[in-house]
Amino acid sequence: MENYIVSARKYRPLSFESVVGQQALTQTLRNAIRQNHLAHAYLFCGPRGVGKTTCARIFAKTINCLNPTADHDACNECESCRAFNEQRSFNIHELDAASNNSVDDIRSLIEQVRIPPQIGNYSVYIIDEVHMLSAGAFNALLKTLEEPPSYAIFILATTEKHKVLPTILSRCQVYDFSRITVADTIAHLQYVASQEGVQAEEEALNVVAQKADGGMRDALSIFDQLVSFCGNQITYQRTIEVLNVLDTDYYFRLVDMSLAGDVPGSLLLFNEVLNKGFDAQHFVTGLAQHLRDVLVSKDPQTAALLETSEAIRRHYQEQATRCTAPWLFQALDLANTCDIQYRTAKNKRLCVELMLIKLTQLLQAAAPAQHKAAPQPKPAPAPQPKPAAPQPAPAPRPQTPTPTPPPAPKPAPAPSAPIPNLPHIPSIPQIPSVPTGAPKAEQPQAQAAPEKQNNPFTVDQFSSAWAGLKDLFPEDPRMASVFDIYTPELQDDHRQALLTLTNPWQEKEVRAQLRRIETQLHRVLRNDLLRIQIRVAEYTPELSAVTAEDKLKRMIEKNPNLGEMRTRLNMILD
Repeated sequence: MENYIVSARKYRPLSFESVVGQQALTQTLRNAIRQNHLAHAYLFCGPRGVGKTTCARIFAKTINCLNPTADHDACNECESCRAFNEQRSFNIHELDAASNNSVDDIRSLIEQVRIPPQIGNYSVYIIDEVHMLSAGAFNALLKTLEEPPSYAIFILATTEKHKVLPTILSRCQVYDFSRITVADTIAHLQYVASQEGVQAEEEALNVVAQKADGGMRDALSIFDQLVSFCGNQITYQRTIEVLNVLDTDYYFRLVDMSLAGDVPGSLLLFNEVLNKGFDAQHFVTGLAQHLRDVLVSKDPQTAALLETSEAIRRHYQEQATRCTAPWLFQALDLANTCDIQYRTAKNKRLCVELMLIKLTQLLQAAAPAQHKAAPQPKPAPAPQPKPAAPQPAPAPRPQTPTPTPPPAPKPAPAPSAPIPNLPHIPSIPQIPSVPTGAPKAEQPQAQAAPEKQNNPFTVDQFSSAWAGLKDLFPEDPRMASVFDIYTPELQDDHRQALLTLTNPWQEKEVRAQLRRIETQLHRVLRNDLLRIQIRVAEYTPELSAVTAEDKLKRMIEKNPNLGEMRTRLNMILD
């Protein structure tokens, strides 16, 4: 029975051409080898499982090949290449900095650098997870890293470049590896499946690629896990069952229910998700991601931002045709707000259900507004005469009692300012002509200001409206706490409320938001005359009792009987 080798090791790239998703970096390294422009130190950084150590090994193997090909790739036939493939090469030295991070480990490495290679031209030292080195180990490596022997090349690999000392970064050529795209991951998994005789659905491999989050090693590990469970037939349903991934069909169904205004169906679907053991916040974040994917699918220019398989891409595009952009904007805002409020909500399930109810009511809430202000076709703007040559007033037209439609109005003399295009206004009364020489009545310049609301309200209604103001500041807990701790005192027949704060910082923050606070109170209480006055209470520090005599005096002030008892019993302080 052969020993089993995991796919991440079995299909590890052995040449630059087989590296997935890093074409720009591999081409740069090949050009450096072809032109013999080799640096003495490299830093490979990027997410996990994207090929940093693999590229370092291929690079070391290629520069030590005794008979390189015409494309300056390793021949895999010379002694150096065979030693590398059989993992017995003495030209490549790997050090795991996660477990060898002391100064003594680096000193041993420096002593080893002094030994020239026996076969090949270079000794390559690969230090993996270099950010784990201690500060002393970094300092011990500095001099050797800056001026190594001509045959020594250092390749440092890390997932956290920001933890590497700037003095180390300045001595290296930095190569940033990118996340492997979903399309490249699916293509490589299909190749591995064909080599292993496994039939896998493209939707299943898409789930694996999404779960791997840009790491090929993670994708191959998940693929091996699926093969162990599913055998040679990997299906989408069994994949989401093994990986405990919420089926995207739930999100497609939920959007369809929201467009149809099906509130009971949305709540029942959410209950089904919870019964399957999924977290409610995971459901909310997944819904927000789904709405984002639908939004980018509406425009061919942004469709490239959708990282998924072709079959699921078509499903997104089909649903995007039934969703309007304003509806998607509001739905995304609801999902994002629910995600923010979920962490502090006491009834978390109700928080999500309220979001689903609002989501299903978006179209119904927009329908009355559209019916109330239906768009009317704008009439073509009448030609405006030049103000330099005003036309005489037209002759008066006799008024006829029969309700005949008025003729098309003639262009009136142009006023001093251009008249904007107004929306269609039905039933405009006919204005009689003014005789020549009569003074013309001045037209009103602006409509009268709307009458202010002055509805009465109770103290309880004001307190409830004041407590609800904290919803205006979901991302500012300090500002929201002001509405929980302080309540203004109504004065002047409920036209003024005095808010007493304890420190100047609160006064500054509340004054900055005072206009917004008053506008919200006017809207909720339907009273535009209410004003908020702010003052800061004077702070008088209370002297604390330190000595025993001071403490006794405080106790006697609070309870005079204690002083009388002390006198009668002739008690003294100890």
